[in-house]
Amino acid sequence: MSNWTTVTEFLLLGFSNTWQLQILHFFIFLVAYLAALVGNLLVITVVTMDHNLQSPMYYFLVNLSILDLGSISVIVPKSMANSLLNTRTISYSGCMAQVFLFSLFGIADLAFLTIMAYDRYIAICKPLHYETIMNKQACIQMAVGAWVSATLHSSLHAGGLLSIPFCRSNVINQFFCEIPQLLKLSCSDAYLREVGVIVFSMCLVSSCFAFIVVSYVQILPTVLRLPSKGSRNKAFSTCLPHLIVVSLLVSTGISAHIKPTSSSPSALDLFVAVLYSLVPPLMNPFIYSIRNKELKDSVRKLIHRRKFDNNNKLISLS
Repeated sequence: MSNWTTVTEFLLLGFSNTWQLQILHFFIFLVAYLAALVGNLLVITVVTMDHNLQSPMYYFLVNLSILDLGSISVIVPKSMANSLLNTRTISYSGCMAQVFLFSLFGIADLAFLTIMAYDRYIAICKPLHYETIMNKQACIQMAVGAWVSATLHSSLHAGGLLSIPFCRSNVINQFFCEIPQLLKLSCSDAYLREVGVIVFSMCLVSSCFAFIVVSYVQILPTVLRLPSKGSRNKAFSTCLPHLIVVSLLVSTGISAHIKPTSSSPSALDLFVAVLYSLVPPLMNPFIYSIRNKELKDSVRKLIHRRKFDNNNKLISLS
Protein backbone atom coordinates (compact mmCIF):
# COMPACT_ATOMS: atom_id res chain seq x y z
CA MET A 1 0.00 0.00 0.00
CA SER A 2 2.77 2.45 0.87
CA ASN A 3 4.38 1.98 -2.54
CA TRP A 4 1.23 2.89 -4.50
CA THR A 5 1.28 6.11 -6.50
CA THR A 6 -2.07 7.75 -7.00
CA VAL A 7 -2.87 8.49 -10.64
CA THR A 8 -3.69 12.17 -11.29
CA GLU A 9 -3.73 12.01 -15.08
CA PHE A 10 -3.95 9.40 -17.82
CA LEU A 11 -2.20 8.90 -21.14
CA LEU A 12 -4.46 8.17 -24.10
CA LEU A 13 -2.80 6.13 -26.81
CA GLY A 14 -3.69 7.46 -30.24
CA PHE A 15 -3.69 5.79 -33.62
CA SER A 16 0.00 6.36 -34.31
CA ASN A 17 3.17 7.87 -32.90
CA THR A 18 4.15 9.23 -36.30
CA TRP A 19 3.52 12.98 -36.67
CA GLN A 20 2.24 12.70 -40.25
CA LEU A 21 -0.27 10.00 -39.29
CA GLN A 22 -1.37 12.04 -36.29
CA ILE A 23 -2.17 14.96 -38.61
CA LEU A 24 -4.05 12.56 -40.91
CA HIS A 25 -6.03 11.30 -37.91
CA PHE A 26 -6.78 14.91 -36.95
CA PHE A 27 -8.19 15.78 -40.38
CA ILE A 28 -10.21 12.56 -40.68
CA PHE A 29 -11.79 13.14 -37.27
CA LEU A 30 -12.29 16.83 -38.09
CA VAL A 31 -14.23 16.00 -41.27
CA ALA A 32 -16.32 13.38 -39.47
CA TYR A 33 -16.99 15.74 -36.55
CA LEU A 34 -18.02 18.64 -38.78
CA ALA A 35 -20.26 16.34 -40.83
CA ALA A 36 -21.94 15.09 -37.64
CA LEU A 37 -22.38 18.66 -36.37
CA VAL A 38 -23.88 19.90 -39.63
CA GLY A 39 -26.15 16.89 -40.05
CA ASN A 40 -27.53 16.85 -36.51
CA LEU A 41 -27.88 20.63 -36.26
CA LEU A 42 -29.70 20.62 -39.59
CA VAL A 43 -32.18 18.03 -38.32
CA ILE A 44 -32.76 20.00 -35.11
CA THR A 45 -33.18 23.29 -37.01
CA VAL A 46 -35.52 21.94 -39.67
CA VAL A 47 -37.79 20.07 -37.25
CA THR A 48 -37.91 23.04 -34.88
CA MET A 49 -38.77 25.60 -37.58
CA ASP A 50 -41.21 23.52 -39.65
CA HIS A 51 -44.59 23.26 -37.90
CA ASN A 52 -45.55 20.39 -40.21
CA LEU A 53 -42.90 18.20 -38.55
CA GLN A 54 -44.39 18.12 -35.08
CA SER A 55 -45.25 14.42 -34.91
CA PRO A 56 -43.82 12.19 -32.15
CA MET A 57 -41.30 10.63 -34.54
CA TYR A 58 -39.65 14.00 -35.23
CA TYR A 59 -39.82 14.97 -31.55
CA PHE A 60 -37.81 11.85 -30.70
CA LEU A 61 -35.52 12.47 -33.67
CA VAL A 62 -34.59 15.91 -32.29
CA ASN A 63 -33.71 14.32 -28.94
CA LEU A 64 -31.64 11.71 -30.76
CA SER A 65 -29.75 14.44 -32.65
CA ILE A 66 -29.04 16.31 -29.40
CA LEU A 67 -27.66 13.10 -27.89
CA ASP A 68 -25.54 12.40 -30.96
CA LEU A 69 -24.07 15.89 -30.78
CA GLY A 70 -23.26 15.35 -27.13
CA SER A 71 -21.71 11.89 -27.48
CA ILE A 72 -19.41 12.82 -30.36
CA SER A 73 -18.42 16.13 -28.72
CA VAL A 74 -17.34 14.38 -25.51
CA ILE A 75 -14.51 12.36 -27.06
CA VAL A 76 -13.64 13.53 -30.58
CA PRO A 77 -12.40 17.12 -29.89
CA LYS A 78 -10.05 15.89 -27.16
CA SER A 79 -8.65 13.19 -29.44
CA MET A 80 -8.19 15.76 -32.22
CA ALA A 81 -6.44 18.19 -29.87
CA ASN A 82 -4.07 15.49 -28.64
CA SER A 83 -3.10 14.59 -32.21
CA LEU A 84 -2.63 18.21 -33.25
CA LEU A 85 -0.59 19.14 -30.17
CA ASN A 86 1.32 15.83 -30.15
CA THR A 87 0.29 15.04 -26.60
CA ARG A 88 -1.52 12.16 -24.91
CA THR A 89 -2.54 13.46 -21.50
CA ILE A 90 -6.03 13.80 -20.05
CA SER A 91 -6.66 14.82 -16.43
CA TYR A 92 -8.30 12.47 -13.94
CA SER A 93 -11.36 14.72 -13.68
CA GLY A 94 -11.52 15.04 -17.47
CA CYS A 95 -11.39 11.27 -17.83
CA MET A 96 -14.19 10.74 -15.29
CA ALA A 97 -16.24 13.41 -17.05
CA GLN A 98 -15.78 11.56 -20.33
CA VAL A 99 -16.97 8.32 -18.73
CA PHE A 100 -20.06 9.93 -17.22
CA LEU A 101 -21.11 11.99 -20.24
CA PHE A 102 -20.37 9.35 -22.89
CA SER A 103 -22.27 6.75 -20.88
CA LEU A 104 -25.15 9.21 -20.38
CA PHE A 105 -25.46 10.05 -24.06
CA GLY A 106 -24.93 6.45 -25.17
CA ILE A 107 -27.60 4.90 -22.93
CA ALA A 108 -30.06 7.73 -23.61
CA ASP A 109 -29.38 7.28 -27.35
CA LEU A 110 -30.31 3.60 -27.10
CA ALA A 111 -33.38 4.46 -25.02
CA PHE A 112 -34.64 6.87 -27.69
CA LEU A 113 -33.94 4.33 -30.44
CA THR A 114 -36.09 1.90 -28.45
CA ILE A 115 -38.85 4.49 -28.08
CA MET A 116 -38.69 5.23 -31.80
CA ALA A 117 -39.11 1.51 -32.56
CA TYR A 118 -42.21 1.49 -30.35
CA ASP A 119 -43.47 4.61 -32.11
CA ARG A 120 -43.07 2.93 -35.51
CA TYR A 121 -44.83 -0.19 -34.22
CA ILE A 122 -47.86 1.82 -33.06
CA ALA A 123 -47.90 3.92 -36.26
CA ILE A 124 -47.80 0.91 -38.59
CA CYS A 125 -49.59 -1.83 -36.67
CA LYS A 126 -52.16 0.27 -34.76
CA PRO A 127 -52.64 3.42 -36.85
CA LEU A 128 -56.19 4.08 -35.57
CA HIS A 129 -54.93 4.26 -31.98
CA TYR A 130 -51.73 6.17 -32.76
CA GLU A 131 -52.86 9.64 -31.70
CA THR A 132 -54.39 8.27 -28.51
CA ILE A 133 -51.37 6.22 -27.46
CA MET A 134 -48.62 8.58 -28.68
CA ASN A 135 -50.17 11.78 -27.37
CA LYS A 136 -48.08 14.77 -26.35
CA GLN A 137 -48.08 13.94 -22.63
CA ALA A 138 -47.01 10.33 -23.27
CA CYS A 139 -44.16 11.47 -25.55
CA ILE A 140 -42.88 13.93 -22.95
CA GLN A 141 -43.06 11.28 -20.22
CA MET A 142 -41.12 8.78 -22.35
CA ALA A 143 -38.47 11.39 -23.21
CA VAL A 144 -38.04 12.46 -19.58
CA GLY A 145 -37.88 8.82 -18.51
CA ALA A 146 -35.12 8.16 -21.03
CA TRP A 147 -33.03 11.13 -19.86
CA VAL A 148 -33.52 10.39 -16.14
CA SER A 149 -32.78 6.67 -16.52
CA ALA A 150 -29.62 7.41 -18.51
CA THR A 151 -28.46 9.93 -15.90
CA LEU A 152 -28.94 7.44 -13.06
CA HIS A 153 -27.18 4.72 -15.04
CA SER A 154 -24.21 6.99 -15.82
CA SER A 155 -24.01 8.03 -12.18
CA LEU A 156 -23.56 4.35 -11.24
CA HIS A 157 -20.66 4.05 -13.67
CA ALA A 158 -19.00 7.29 -12.61
CA GLY A 159 -19.52 6.55 -8.91
CA GLY A 160 -18.06 3.08 -9.30
CA LEU A 161 -14.97 4.36 -11.07
CA LEU A 162 -14.45 7.21 -8.61
CA SER A 163 -14.21 4.65 -5.78
CA ILE A 164 -11.53 2.65 -7.58
CA PRO A 165 -7.84 3.44 -6.92
CA PHE A 166 -5.75 3.51 -10.09
CA CYS A 167 -2.10 2.80 -9.42
CA ARG A 168 -0.81 0.09 -11.74
CA SER A 169 -0.33 2.42 -14.67
CA ASN A 170 -1.84 5.53 -16.22
CA VAL A 171 -1.74 4.36 -19.85
CA ILE A 172 -5.14 3.78 -21.51
CA ASN A 173 -4.91 1.73 -24.71
CA GLN A 174 -7.68 3.70 -26.38
CA PHE A 175 -8.24 7.20 -27.83
CA PHE A 176 -10.73 8.06 -25.07
CA CYS A 177 -11.46 6.96 -21.51
CA GLU A 178 -13.13 3.61 -22.11
CA ILE A 179 -14.42 1.81 -19.02
CA PRO A 180 -12.85 -1.65 -19.67
CA GLN A 181 -9.46 -0.01 -20.22
CA LEU A 182 -9.80 1.90 -16.94
CA LEU A 183 -10.72 -1.24 -14.99
CA LYS A 184 -7.49 -2.85 -16.19
CA LEU A 185 -5.56 -0.16 -14.29
CA SER A 186 -7.21 -0.86 -10.93
CA CYS A 187 -5.04 -2.11 -8.10
CA SER A 188 -7.78 -3.31 -5.71
CA ASP A 189 -10.84 -5.55 -5.70
CA ALA A 190 -13.08 -2.48 -5.73
CA TYR A 191 -13.30 -2.79 -9.52
CA LEU A 192 -15.63 -5.79 -9.07
CA ARG A 193 -18.46 -3.38 -8.23
CA GLU A 194 -17.99 -1.66 -11.56
CA VAL A 195 -17.91 -5.06 -13.28
CA GLY A 196 -21.31 -5.69 -11.74
CA VAL A 197 -22.57 -2.39 -13.16
CA ILE A 198 -21.22 -3.37 -16.60
CA VAL A 199 -23.05 -6.72 -16.43
CA PHE A 200 -26.25 -4.88 -15.51
CA SER A 201 -25.65 -2.48 -18.42
CA MET A 202 -25.19 -5.33 -20.87
CA CYS A 203 -28.47 -6.88 -19.70
CA LEU A 204 -30.19 -3.51 -20.11
CA VAL A 205 -28.76 -2.97 -23.59
CA SER A 206 -29.67 -6.51 -24.64
CA SER A 207 -33.24 -6.01 -23.37
CA CYS A 208 -33.61 -2.80 -25.39
CA PHE A 209 -32.23 -4.49 -28.48
CA ALA A 210 -34.57 -7.46 -28.03
CA PHE A 211 -37.53 -5.07 -27.69
CA ILE A 212 -36.52 -3.30 -30.91
CA VAL A 213 -36.13 -6.58 -32.81
CA VAL A 214 -39.49 -7.87 -31.56
CA SER A 215 -41.14 -4.59 -32.58
CA TYR A 216 -39.83 -4.90 -36.13
CA VAL A 217 -40.69 -8.59 -36.32
CA GLN A 218 -44.30 -7.58 -35.62
CA ILE A 219 -44.09 -4.65 -38.04
CA LEU A 220 -42.84 -6.75 -40.97
CA PRO A 221 -46.06 -8.74 -41.66
CA THR A 222 -48.13 -5.56 -41.50
CA VAL A 223 -45.82 -3.79 -43.94
CA LEU A 224 -45.92 -6.72 -46.39
CA ARG A 225 -49.73 -6.59 -46.35
CA LEU A 226 -49.86 -2.91 -47.34
CA PRO A 227 -51.59 -2.60 -50.74
CA SER A 228 -49.49 0.30 -52.00
CA LYS A 229 -45.89 -0.28 -53.03
CA GLY A 230 -45.12 3.33 -52.10
CA SER A 231 -46.43 2.76 -48.57
CA ARG A 232 -44.32 -0.38 -48.21
CA ASN A 233 -41.20 1.43 -49.43
CA LYS A 234 -41.85 4.32 -47.03
CA ALA A 235 -42.22 1.94 -44.09
CA PHE A 236 -39.08 0.00 -45.02
CA SER A 237 -37.12 3.22 -45.58
CA THR A 238 -37.70 4.29 -41.97
CA CYS A 239 -37.50 0.88 -40.28
CA LEU A 240 -34.55 -0.85 -41.95
CA PRO A 241 -32.00 1.98 -41.46
CA HIS A 242 -33.16 2.27 -37.85
CA LEU A 243 -32.54 -1.43 -37.29
CA ILE A 244 -29.11 -1.25 -38.98
CA VAL A 245 -27.96 1.64 -36.76
CA VAL A 246 -29.18 -0.08 -33.60
CA SER A 247 -27.50 -3.36 -34.56
CA LEU A 248 -24.19 -1.60 -35.22
CA LEU A 249 -24.35 0.37 -31.96
CA VAL A 250 -25.30 -2.60 -29.78
CA SER A 251 -23.00 -5.22 -31.34
CA THR A 252 -19.87 -3.07 -31.29
CA GLY A 253 -20.64 -1.58 -27.86
CA ILE A 254 -21.19 -4.97 -26.22
CA SER A 255 -18.15 -6.53 -27.88
CA ALA A 256 -15.95 -3.67 -26.66
CA HIS A 257 -17.10 -4.17 -23.06
CA ILE A 258 -17.08 -7.97 -22.83
CA LYS A 259 -13.93 -8.61 -24.87
CA PRO A 260 -10.84 -9.16 -22.70
CA THR A 261 -8.63 -6.08 -22.79
CA SER A 262 -5.23 -6.55 -24.39
CA SER A 263 -1.99 -5.48 -22.74
CA SER A 264 -0.93 -3.57 -25.86
CA PRO A 265 -2.80 -1.31 -28.30
CA SER A 266 -4.89 -3.30 -30.76
CA ALA A 267 -6.05 -2.06 -34.17
CA LEU A 268 -9.24 -4.08 -33.72
CA ASP A 269 -10.01 -2.37 -30.38
CA LEU A 270 -9.54 1.05 -31.98
CA PHE A 271 -11.70 0.11 -34.97
CA VAL A 272 -14.52 -1.20 -32.76
CA ALA A 273 -14.36 1.93 -30.60
CA VAL A 274 -14.64 4.13 -33.70
CA LEU A 275 -17.65 2.09 -34.89
CA TYR A 276 -19.72 2.55 -31.74
CA SER A 277 -18.56 6.04 -30.76
CA LEU A 278 -18.17 7.88 -34.06
CA VAL A 279 -20.25 6.15 -36.75
CA PRO A 280 -23.78 6.30 -35.21
CA PRO A 281 -23.71 10.07 -34.46
CA LEU A 282 -22.33 10.62 -37.95
CA MET A 283 -24.78 8.38 -39.79
CA ASN A 284 -28.04 8.93 -37.88
CA PRO A 285 -28.95 12.35 -39.34
CA PHE A 286 -28.15 11.24 -42.89
CA ILE A 287 -30.04 7.95 -42.59
CA TYR A 288 -33.15 9.61 -41.20
CA SER A 289 -33.04 12.60 -43.56
CA ILE A 290 -31.92 11.12 -46.88
CA ARG A 291 -34.62 8.43 -46.78
CA ASN A 292 -37.29 10.77 -45.38
CA LYS A 293 -39.25 12.72 -48.00
CA GLU A 294 -40.92 15.07 -45.49
CA LEU A 295 -37.60 16.05 -43.96
CA LYS A 296 -35.99 16.58 -47.38
CA ASP A 297 -38.90 18.78 -48.46
CA SER A 298 -38.55 20.84 -45.29
CA VAL A 299 -34.83 21.31 -45.92
CA ARG A 300 -35.58 22.57 -49.45
CA LYS A 301 -38.21 24.96 -48.10
CA LEU A 302 -35.77 26.28 -45.51
CA ILE A 303 -33.05 26.83 -48.14
CA HIS A 304 -35.47 28.55 -50.53
CA ARG A 305 -36.76 30.73 -47.70
CA ARG A 306 -33.22 31.81 -46.82
CA LYS A 307 -32.47 32.60 -50.47
CA PHE A 308 -35.69 34.59 -50.78
CA ASP A 309 -34.92 36.58 -47.62
CA ASN A 310 -31.36 37.29 -48.80
CA ASN A 311 -32.62 38.45 -52.21
CA ASN A 312 -35.13 40.78 -50.54
CA LYS A 313 -32.37 42.24 -48.39
CA LEU A 314 -30.18 42.87 -51.44
CA ILE A 315 -33.08 44.51 -53.28
CA SER A 316 -33.88 46.75 -50.32
CA LEU A 317 -30.22 47.76 -49.98
CA SER A 318 -29.95 48.59 -53.66
